[in-house]
Amino acid sequence: MGRPRISDLARAAGVSTATVDRVLNRRTGVRAATVNRVLKAAAQLNYLPEPELAAVARPQAMELAFLLPAGTNRYLRMLADTIEYAQEHLALFNVNCRCTIIDGFNPRGLAQSLLEHGRRADGIAFMALEHPLVREAVTALAERQVPVVTVVSDLSHSRRAAYVGLDNRAAGRTAALLLARFMGRTRGKVALIAGSRSYRAHEEREMGFHSLMDELYPEIEVAGLREGHDDAERNYRQTMQLLDRHPDLGGIYNIGGASDGVARALKESGRDQKVVFIGHGLSPDTRALLVDGTLDAVITQSPQTIVLNTVQIFSNLRQGRDPLAGVEALRLSIVLRENLP
Repeated sequence: MGRPRISDLARAAGVSTATVDRVLNRRTGVRAATVNRVLKAAAQLNYLPEPELAAVARPQAMELAFLLPAGTNRYLRMLADTIEYAQEHLALFNVNCRCTIIDGFNPRGLAQSLLEHGRRADGIAFMALEHPLVREAVTALAERQVPVVTVVSDLSHSRRAAYVGLDNRAAGRTAALLLARFMGRTRGKVALIAGSRSYRAHEEREMGFHSLMDELYPEIEVAGLREGHDDAERNYRQTMQLLDRHPDLGGIYNIGGASDGVARALKESGRDQKVVFIGHGLSPDTRALLVDGTLDAVITQSPQTIVLNTVQIFSNLRQGRDPLAGVEALRLSIVLRENLP
């Protein structure tokens, strides 16, 4: 009878020839059940040799884009490196991951980057800025069936598929407890330095910090919060101003990154062993600061777990499962000089 044609395959599967063409060429937009019907018909009619049929049945690798902010935050650099180096470990998930560094404190630029990468990616993970333009970009991607996952910092009232990161309010409360405990009976003022309140993570850490201080240590005065945009030089200047203005400063909580800038100011002022210093993100610079005693504690989350959780969520979405099925919860870790991993 000769080789079966596409029309024979379409008739056997009960679909149009256009749908058959989409399935055989592995194009998107066809439901999984329909794909299975076409592949079953192709096998019954011997339309393709087994190796070619297996290749068609295997879904194309998902193209995932990770967008992370530029700057001197070494923890975020480590996260970017983890994404690049983890490719072979992610092979089981059938994904290709690309990491792009963008201007993290520009909501318009972030929204444009989301829309631009959404044209060619099957999913986007990014560190969110709390802004209407960003929220609208996420909505537009959701309507185009491009799932979005927020990492490290979430986006409220949005159509993102999931969030991967710490309970940041709990992180802020933890920092307050550590700071007050380390200060002991030396009751001076404390100050906070954040990347930006535009990051929901930083805002929630600040709220958690204040709530515990008000609850347990009302006698400790919080001198206020300054923004350093996770930049070492800006953090250095902000810390020097704090030290000049508050000679009785007893503690600093760096809510964001670039703790090396804070540490440089403490060392230059000769107060690195006197002011209690709590930071975020275990990286080569914070590790060295823990060893020399400038940093007293680091609150951190595993970059490897962030990447694996994010990829698992995209895999779940592709297969129609609950986004968080099988996803390991991120644990807040407190690292001291004496328990450095």
